[in-house]
Amino acid sequence: MESISLLLGEALSPYQVTLTPSGVSGECLVTLKNAVGAIVVEREFSQAQLCDKRQLTDVVDGLHRDVLIAEGRLQPCVIAALRNAAQDKPVTLGH
Repeated sequence: MESISLLLGEALSPYQVTLTPSGVSGECLVTLKNAVGAIVVEREFSQAQLCDKRQLTDVVDGLHRDVLIAEGRLQPCVIAALRNAAQDKPVTLGH
């Protein structure tokens, strides 16, 4: 778990990342604090999400998005609009 904490710390720098065991099924609470020690984002993840490389990438992406929203740099409605636009795009192959 220590190596996952280090990976998250590197990926989410300059935020301080703390992993705390929580839940009866081995979940972990991931807390991101800013430079003055205030909690910016706090979310719970399963062990599987933190131990699988692909899922860990999704965790980092989600935490990064949550930080942007928490700091007012990205509005939730913008995320929804981007997702809808991505779903509506036709897929072109071989062009």
